[in-house]
Amino acid sequence: MIICGIDPGLQVCGYAIVQRQQGQDRLIEAGVFRIRDKAPLAARLVQVADDMAAVLERFRPEIVAVEELYAHYKHPRTAILMGHARGVILLRAARSGATVRSFSATRIKKSLTGHGRAGKAQMQRAIRSTLGLAEVPEPPDVADAIAVALCCANECGREPVE
Repeated sequence: MIICGIDPGLQVCGYAIVQRQQGQDRLIEAGVFRIRDKAPLAARLVQVADDMAAVLERFRPEIVAVEELYAHYKHPRTAILMGHARGVILLRAARSGATVRSFSATRIKKSLTGHGRAGKAQMQRAIRSTLGLAEVPEPPDVADAIAVALCCANECGREPVE
């Protein structure tokens, strides 16, 4: 099974392609889409959609797992803007024919570390250990995308895919 994990963003959007085979996870590729931050919102959304489409076409994942948005009440505008990016990602994923899953940050952290409030460093160490990587994944957007994919891989074995 090939899973694409996505950490949505309008400046940097992380992606990871993980293969689960016989209960073992293998990182195929991970990286970021760097979005032109000076461009108008519509142009940035087109870039997110195009970059997402390229990854989906190249790897043809069976599942696309996307991190849910966390909105702080002091920054509602940020949540609205991030919602635009996430919407474009979900649309591209659904149109690709992949099953689309969403996971909260707490659920992702609990899946990898056993604690829903794990910090970034703890998450990176868990990813490194799980995948047998030489170094912790950087930047944080890549680590977050890998974590989303691994959470999905863990949960797909326990419950039916929606």
